[in-house]
Amino acid sequence: MTTHRPLVAAFLRFVVCGGGVGLASSGVLVALHGRMPMVLANALVTVVSTVVATELHGRISFRSERRGWGVHLQSGLTVAVSYAFTTGALLTLYAVHPAPSAVTEQTVYLSASALTGIGRFVVLRAVVFARRTAAVEAPLGRTSVAMAA
Repeated sequence: MTTHRPLVAAFLRFVVCGGGVGLASSGVLVALHGRMPMVLANALVTVVSTVVATELHGRISFRSERRGWGVHLQSGLTVAVSYAFTTGALLTLYAVHPAPSAVTEQTVYLSASALTGIGRFVVLRAVVFARRTAAVEAPLGRTSVAMAA
């Protein structure tokens, strides 16, 4: 069980960081209501919260040294895929049941969000914030040339 402890700890940090940013984003969205069109406010909050969450995930969730716009672009792509998945889940629900209850709607949305959250965790950990090892080039000697042949 001890071999899974770092993975579980990283996942818990991921949930706390992502959940905290999500709650803060919700508050900001409410505060912006009426001050600008909701579509614009949502886009602004989504971009800013994705940048903030990416920084938190890199530094806290995964304790990675990776920084820069490439990391933000990769993380942003996982958000776009998550958005497409949750939207697809809701559109499928509406196609199957045109007038679902609020509870059913929320169940589908939250289930799809949970699945995409797990998917994002896996991709961010395995790809975006994965530890990179620099390839060390050894000089070619007789042994390495013979082994390569």
